[in-house]
Amino acid sequence: MRKITLMPAMPGLTRLLSAAAILLTLTACNTTEIAAVEEPSVVPMTGKTDDPAPGFETVSTGSEEDFILNVGRRTYFNQDSSTLDSVAKATLDKQAIWLNSNPRWLVKLQGFSDDSGSASKMATLSQQRADAAMAYLASKGVNPNRMWAKGYGNDREVRDCTERSCKVQNRRVVSNLRTERDAI
Repeated sequence: MRKITLMPAMPGLTRLLSAAAILLTLTACNTTEIAAVEEPSVVPMTGKTDDPAPGFETVSTGSEEDFILNVGRRTYFNQDSSTLDSVAKATLDKQAIWLNSNPRWLVKLQGFSDDSGSASKMATLSQQRADAAMAYLASKGVNPNRMWAKGYGNDREVRDCTERSCKVQNRRVVSNLRTERDAI
């Protein structure tokens, strides 16, 4: 077997200069500029709770993503109730501020319930929840012509479960942003 060498029988100085030239050539082939064009820069994580979620580092103010991530679109209720508690009001207060700052958006308030009663009772309750959220937002200055409410009963459960801690996820109003009014 024949031994192949890259620099056969070159004098010492020539070999050293050739190796330096190859090394310089290889270091000139830097891919940093290409990577900067192909991949977005990564926002450094600070370890704080307000670090952006991966993929949402560049959310535009006033966008639907901004509303979902920075305001919150779900308002929760106690069982068999359409009364807004302090947590629900705090969520709706943030929504009202955001909606009043972003008047281009319309909002469809979708009410839901768990399965703790008859279908007709849950349909009525989910509509009452959506109406309560809409009335509260209107009381905070959101133009009622920008909102509409629809109750869905327990037809669209987040989770089908029997535990109390799970059922609470189904007792909600979801504020969905729209650019135009859709069918109720």
